Amino acid sequence: MTSLFDSFSLSGLRLPNRLVMAPMTRSRAFAHGIPNASAAAYYAQRATAGLIVSEGVQPSARSQSNPRTPGLHNDAQVAAWRPVTDAVHANGGRIFAQLMHAGRVGHPAVAGHHPVAPSAVALRGTVFGPEGRLPAPVPRALSTDEVPGEVRAFADAARRAVDAGFDGVELHGANGYLIQQFLSSNANLRTDAYGGSVTGRIRFAVEAAEAAADAIGADRVGIRLSPGGTIWDIAEDDVPQLYGALFDALSPLGLAYVHVMATTEEDLLVSLRKAWPNAFVLNPGGQIAPRPGDRQLGEHWLGLGADLISYGRSYIANPDLVERFRAGLPLRDADPETWHQGGDTGYLDFPSHQY
Repeated sequence: MTSLFDSFSLSGLRLPNRLVMAPMTRSRAFAHGIPNASAAAYYAQRATAGLIVSEGVQPSARSQSNPRTPGLHNDAQVAAWRPVTDAVHANGGRIFAQLMHAGRVGHPAVAGHHPVAPSAVALRGTVFGPEGRLPAPVPRALSTDEVPGEVRAFADAARRAVDAGFDGVELHGANGYLIQQFLSSNANLRTDAYGGSVTGRIRFAVEAAEAAADAIGADRVGIRLSPGGTIWDIAEDDVPQLYGALFDALSPLGLAYVHVMATTEEDLLVSLRKAWPNAFVLNPGGQIAPRPGDRQLGEHWLGLGADLISYGRSYIANPDLVERFRAGLPLRDADPETWHQGGDTGYLDFPSHQY
């Protein structure tokens, strides 16, 4: 049986084990989307993961969601990321940048730009502001002529990611952000080629993947998806049909992997795994799970055909998660109050176990 500790070849990139550090917003960046210098130590501490996927990185100035998140849309940001990727590589690791366009999950007080989305439909609830939660604004609907510009933002950021030393990129198509907004049936009310039918609703995701693949090579591009996920007030009709069509459209591109969250029935996820020709990453935690994923859940999904298992919250307080799983050691918990508070507390103060 496949083990979490078996090696794996990801488009020619040798991973020493099957654990992936999932992307997690940590809100430690400086102003103007510049990664904090402490990010190099944070990611390097976790370099024993088979693969690290960075926190969500905005591909354009107006695509920012939370305060204090980093970008990849100017030269200063690229320069600030290089010490981070260098530190991961020096510790023997591999790291992809997650490109995250917030769409309607943003606020002018954070990004300095009014959010754009498939349709002028505000999410029900609040979004993160500089000093706390703010009512979600009504986004401006993108015109048909503007949509290709948002697609290009992913390609441009992918090129910058490679310039910054990342081994590849992951497009964030999950958790209610722009790509999933196009997939959805409540945030996307369009009647042009980017809405309406299943074919229309998947078009933006496919074009973004194609553009990133053309920019840096398909073998350096992954995409994260949350079939049926409802975070940020998202609804999706006909989930099996929608994601079946999306997988069919993405499969010929030769992407490095698809990263799927356990947000729908197990049988559907297994059928999607069988339909996917390349590496399949499964995050067993679902949406906001009552507990972080553990070794047992990971091994369960490996047995169902997943190639790699991603862990998010378990990596916050356990930079040596691979070693803890291997030795059967207990996992530490991190205080949720420190997840997004900034500073090094709850960020760099989790030493590895002393054997």
